[in-house]
Amino acid sequence: MRALVARRLDGPDAIELIDTPVPVPGPGHVRIAVAAAAVNPVDVAVASGALVQIGLTAPREQFGLGWDVAGTVDAVGPGVDLQIGTAVVGLADLLGRPLKTHAEQVVLDATAVAPAPRGLDPVAASTIPLNALTADQALDLLALPPGATLLVTGAAGAVGGFAVQLARHLGLDVIAVAAPADEPLVRELGARHVVPRGADLPTAVRELVPGGVDGVVDAALVGIAAQETVRNGGAFAHLVATPPPAPLRGIRVHTVLVSADCDRLRRLACLAEVGVISARVAGVHALDEAPAAYRKVAGGGLRGRMVLIP
Repeated sequence: MRALVARRLDGPDAIELIDTPVPVPGPGHVRIAVAAAAVNPVDVAVASGALVQIGLTAPREQFGLGWDVAGTVDAVGPGVDLQIGTAVVGLADLLGRPLKTHAEQVVLDATAVAPAPRGLDPVAASTIPLNALTADQALDLLALPPGATLLVTGAAGAVGGFAVQLARHLGLDVIAVAAPADEPLVRELGARHVVPRGADLPTAVRELVPGGVDGVVDAALVGIAAQETVRNGGAFAHLVATPPPAPLRGIRVHTVLVSADCDRLRRLACLAEVGVISARVAGVHALDEAPAAYRKVAGGGLRGRMVLIP
């Protein structure tokens, strides 16, 4: 099969499309014939060597690329009850794997796989696992009750958009940070107020909520300025592996590092089926056009995910 890997760790133009043996599923594993796989900023970070530099993963000769996948089960190992031919989505959350989802086939733990959302094509479905799981796990850590106020930075992005939709589903009052051009989008996703990106964030938010918001999902990695919008004793979700803001004023600060979770992914797939969360695709490239897709992700500003198809 063909698979994308990073060996030189020199950015998008250094990724390689190799021929490699088809992987064989072991006990508790599922092999998926890949129909589509989204490209995320973490893939660009792996290809550039950034995650090795910050100590998040050990150096190795070859890194597999790709976290999200949508496709069809074509083989299972012992102890797996998924049927061959089942349409699924999954998440490859282990950084150091030599082969991942940017490939024609991939083997994952069965605990990282769930039935695909009915009614969504594989390209759209492949944009859900990493970003929706990240947003959902962030909201779980914040543990805000219905009616609480939530600030979402980067609300027009992939994680931020899912955070807005899931927060509204939970009955939270959402304030979004987004560019003026994205205000219609984030309001459609469920934000009640929109603060322009680049504004004096603590001042602008506290004009809307004088005591400060109850929690923040910092999808844009704003950091301390976003934390300053939070009331004393509130909660802050930090969505990157670098050091988070200090827990000032009794604020609970949580670092969100996504993990595969088949039960949670199954629930999110169901929410996608009924329109509570929506997949957004910025573009589609063939596997052998991957460097172009990676460059677009590295450039930022996308309102959805680039997706690779074998």
